[in-house]
Amino acid sequence: MSKTFEQVIRLIERGDVKVSDHGYDELTADALSARDAVVSVREGTVAEDYPDYPKGPCVLVLQKDRQGKPIHVVWGIPKGKSSPAVLVTAYRPDPARWEPDLLRRKK
Repeated sequence: MSKTFEQVIRLIERGDVKVSDHGYDELTADALSARDAVVSVREGTVAEDYPDYPKGPCVLVLQKDRQGKPIHVVWGIPKGKSSPAVLVTAYRPDPARWEPDLLRRKK
């Protein structure tokens, strides 16, 4: 498992989580709730891991909303900090851009 994802889960379990402005915009655009993303994080699967991302380590996680439908959530931790877990963005994955497992981008 990704070290970043492990840290994100620990932070969320402590309640140390924030949703970015962009995250709120994207949640709203796809009729998702921040609660869905937070509640389902433990059952998520890392699709992509970016430990060296310039703004801080982040991971793209395949999760499910309350109806069990797939969502992608990007979780990050600010550069040079150990908290909070930040919901950077969340969206419903486009099947035209992702393999059927929604974990790999189509080439």
